[in-house]
Amino acid sequence: MSKRAIISWLVASLFLLGCEKPAPVTTQVTDAQAPAIEWRLVTSWPKNLPGLGMAPERFAQLVKSMSNGRLVIHVYGAGEIMPALAVFDGVSSGTVEMGHSAPYYWKDKVPAVQFFSSIPFGMNAEQMNTWLHHGGGLELWQEVYAPFDVIPMAGGNTGMQMGGWFKKPINSPEDFKGLKMRLPGIGGEMLASLGGLATDDIPGREIYSALQTQQIDAAEWVGPYNDKPLGLYQVAKYLYYPGWHEPSSNMEFIINQSAYQDLPKDLQVIVRVAARAINEDMLSDYTHGHIEALDELVNQHGVIVKPFPQSVITALRSVRDDVLLSQAEQDPMFNKVLKAYLESEIKLKRYYGYTHNALEKYAQ
Repeated sequence: MSKRAIISWLVASLFLLGCEKPAPVTTQVTDAQAPAIEWRLVTSWPKNLPGLGMAPERFAQLVKSMSNGRLVIHVYGAGEIMPALAVFDGVSSGTVEMGHSAPYYWKDKVPAVQFFSSIPFGMNAEQMNTWLHHGGGLELWQEVYAPFDVIPMAGGNTGMQMGGWFKKPINSPEDFKGLKMRLPGIGGEMLASLGGLATDDIPGREIYSALQTQQIDAAEWVGPYNDKPLGLYQVAKYLYYPGWHEPSSNMEFIINQSAYQDLPKDLQVIVRVAARAINEDMLSDYTHGHIEALDELVNQHGVIVKPFPQSVITALRSVRDDVLLSQAEQDPMFNKVLKAYLESEIKLKRYYGYTHNALEKYAQ
C-alpha cells in the first residue's frame, strides 16, 4: 500500500472505531431496588397551617422528588402522634425521626437554644441566616443539641412579627403590670420584668380559647398570615406593632442523630439541601402572606392596628441586656452563645446602618 493509502485506512479505522457504541458500564443499582426509607416528621403546628404547617409538607415533597422516592417522609401535625410541645423529646428519644418546630419552645431544657430562634431587638431574618450559615451560628447550634442526639437545621423564618393582640389599648409601660400574655422566650421574661405575667405553654391552636375565656389578656402568635385563620381578631381587636420580641422568628428542622447517620450519604445531602431550600421559601411565603392577610384584617374585619408608644419600646429595650446577662451567669453554654450572638449582631447591624436602615431614613 502506498503511504497515502495507509493514512487513509488509518483515518477510516479511527472514524469507524469512534462510531462504535462504547462498552456498557456495569453498576449495581441497589438503592433503586431497595425498599424506600420511611420517616415520620412531627410538628408543633396544626396540620397544613399556612406557612408553618405547609413548610414541612413541602420539605417532604422535595425530599421525595430529589431522592426519586428512596426517602419518604410522612408529616404529622400537632396532636396527631404527640403534643405540639413534645416534638423535641420525641426526636431526641428516637420515637420519631424528625420534627419541625421553634427552638425557643425548649428553653426550659436548653436555655441557649433561644438564640437560634429570635432575641428581642435582635437580628432580623436575613441577618439570622447570615449568622447561622456563614458566621458560625449553625455550628454552635449543633453543639448545643449534641447531648440530646439531635441535629438542627434552619427550617424557615416568619420574618419580623407583629407586637401581638390586645383586648385593651397599651398607652404606657404601666399597662403591662398584671397583664397576662402568651409570649415565649426571652421576650416573656422581659415582659415579666415590667410586671407582666408571661406564659409560653399555650400552643397556637389554643390561643383563641385562652383569650376568649380570659385565661390571658393578650397574645402573640406569628403575624397576620397565621393569626387570621385562627380567628384571633374575633377575641382581641387591637393589633400592635412592631414585634420587638421577635424581629425574626427562625424555625427548625430537627433530626434524630442515629436516623440521620443511618442514611446513605447522598440522602443526607438531599435532606440538608431540601431544608435549606425550604428555609428560604418560607420567608418569601410569609412576606407575601402577611401583606395579604393584614389588608383583609383591617379592611374587612375592622382590626385596629396601632404602634406601641415610644415609652413602651424604650422601657422594654432597657431591660433586655439585664435579662440576657442574668441567664448567662447561670448557664455556661448560654453565656458562650450570647457572646457569639452579640458579636455578630453588632457587626450586622452596623453594616445595615450604612445600607438598609440608612436608605429608609433618607427616603422618608
